[in-house]
Amino acid sequence: MAGRTAEEHMAALVVVGAQWGDEGKGKVVDLVSERADMVVRYAGGANAGHTLKVDGQKLVTHLLPSGVMHPSVRCVLGAGMVIAPEVLVAEIAECEGRGLDVRARLTVSGRAHVTFPFQAAIDRASNAGPRAIGTTGRGIGPTYSDKAARLGVTLRDFCELERASARDRVAALVEVWSERARAVGVEAPTLEGTLAWAAPLAKAIAPLLGDASVAAYQAVRAGRRVVFEGAQGTLLDLDHGTYPFVTSSNTVAGGACTGAGIGPTAIDTVLGITKAYCTRVGNGAFPTELQGDEGERLREVGEEYGATTGRPRRCGWLDLPALRYAARVNGLTHLAVTKLDVLAGMETVPVCVSYRIDGRIYEDLPVDDLERAEPVYEHWEGWDASVAKARTMEDLPRAARRYLHEVETRVGVAIAIVSVGAEREATIVRREVFSR
Repeated sequence: MAGRTAEEHMAALVVVGAQWGDEGKGKVVDLVSERADMVVRYAGGANAGHTLKVDGQKLVTHLLPSGVMHPSVRCVLGAGMVIAPEVLVAEIAECEGRGLDVRARLTVSGRAHVTFPFQAAIDRASNAGPRAIGTTGRGIGPTYSDKAARLGVTLRDFCELERASARDRVAALVEVWSERARAVGVEAPTLEGTLAWAAPLAKAIAPLLGDASVAAYQAVRAGRRVVFEGAQGTLLDLDHGTYPFVTSSNTVAGGACTGAGIGPTAIDTVLGITKAYCTRVGNGAFPTELQGDEGERLREVGEEYGATTGRPRRCGWLDLPALRYAARVNGLTHLAVTKLDVLAGMETVPVCVSYRIDGRIYEDLPVDDLERAEPVYEHWEGWDASVAKARTMEDLPRAARRYLHEVETRVGVAIAIVSVGAEREATIVRREVFSR
């Protein structure tokens, strides 16, 4: 990091999903944010749904960082995000209705790109058939595609539509999407209608715009505790996930650098979140997926339904090669294991320890050949007792402690946090994740 000396000690933490998303990042970020000064969302958009449960109240955030529940934490939306203006305004209003002063501590990057309703509508209309990715239909992919094609509209342009150049960018985008709308049988957008929709939203968002990169840099440089919050999970990363069944952004820890605008030397710690089992939403390879009663049990006990779409999640056993892959591509320094409580009551718990393809055993995740990969399982001892009230490792049944020890040992990353329920307090904190 420019200007960093040996005497300076940073405290920057990246939180990433280590599976296919829905690992419980919202709860973990909320937990670590209690000691943070700033939380920065660096990628994704309203396709992410982070569920927070505090004091019996439930809040689902799609764009705002999970640290929003802490009144003293500054919140930042980075340039790597794609933002649906109506969702952002609605979330702010909901938080303010709960007594949370969001606007005074929120900075939104003017470089983040805008997701328009017509992009989402055509995304939904196009997301069908046997080759469908199974996206949330929120227009995330189309927005990132337009950004890469240099057709996109930034929030800065969106909030300054009185400028002719900004209006011209919107007009060009509407023209392109009008043709696409007609091709899939969706009502074509008009420039007049789009500008009318945009006007009140732009007025509400404009005062929040700022330089997210400078805000994050200054906080890290000053030695503040900064959390960089990702969305989705490692195996949905555009470059390192199970392509083409992936999201449209970089979800791995390196995405924090590009999405937030900070250098890699600013980061001290990378915390990977994994469930005690696996889930996936949408299409794509999922070798440990369960069918029938076992999968239904995990889904119902774990309440495995999408926070954004309500879709039932596909459920399966824990995948250690996938976790080792996540540890490698993210540079994980710590793990947080969530939903350990869901496994209570099982005599044995199958865990995928390797893969077999054409008779050959693979210890590493065959990410480009998962469709043909057969998981090789070990069956670990289960436990009958509920773990929901455990607050220390000693409170857990011996078999549950052994389960965690095996995960920690075989992945090669220390487990810092264990979640045993949805509420904030239903957590075991084994070690500090901030470097100071």
